[in-house]
Amino acid sequence: SILASNVFYVILFLPLLRISINDYYYHKEFKIKCTNRFQIINYNDPLNDTIKSIIYGSLLGDAHAEKRKEGKGTRITFYQEAHHSEYLLYLHFLIASLGYCNTNTPKITTRLGSKGKIRSIIRFSTWTYESFNEIHKEWYINKKKIIPRTLDKYLTPLALAIWIQDDGGKVSSGLKLATNSFSLKDCEYLADLLNQKYNLKASVQSAGVKNQYIIYISKYSIPLLNDIISPYVVNSMKYKITY
Repeated sequence: SILASNVFYVILFLPLLRISINDYYYHKEFKIKCTNRFQIINYNDPLNDTIKSIIYGSLLGDAHAEKRKEGKGTRITFYQEAHHSEYLLYLHFLIASLGYCNTNTPKITTRLGSKGKIRSIIRFSTWTYESFNEIHKEWYINKKKIIPRTLDKYLTPLALAIWIQDDGGKVSSGLKLATNSFSLKDCEYLADLLNQKYNLKASVQSAGVKNQYIIYISKYSIPLLNDIISPYVVNSMKYKITY
């Protein structure tokens, strides 16, 4: 059943991630510093479901996978506006704790945005892995991001929490997910997945621009959504799932 599935995921992932959240808020230190790719021991290991859930949830939002020109592998890059630094630093803490990126804390930088506006952003990248090539293959066609139909396996409560923190916006009617860059077919698949996997009332609506679409989660589903993902949501993002 849907409820049994939700409970299973929470039981499976919550012990690890509660420890990580506590470490992030109260310690923010890594037991082992790892600042060089050659220090890592997981380079040739198969990817586990936890790191894939983190990456898949992030790719639903602003993260992107990049095939490296000078090598055979792929790296994943994560970024946010500076005012969302708490979330980005927590994401970095999770990924660095799993050994997939430099443990040095990402720094806020500035860049020139559209119309000459200065933007403050915070970003980091994983190291390059050949095992990430399959993720790139699933998520991109002709350099355009698509939704892989394997997502149902990896859209865990953790991945869902990352997606909503990345791209979710609170509105009076519930929560909107900025899926503008995905096709209508992909958006319909995502809405169906939210409905079927988590019993969330989700629908696809026009973004007000031709061929762009947004997914809305009804405000009546927000209490259930809160129950599912709140253990993985940083304090500054909890307003998105509170009504």
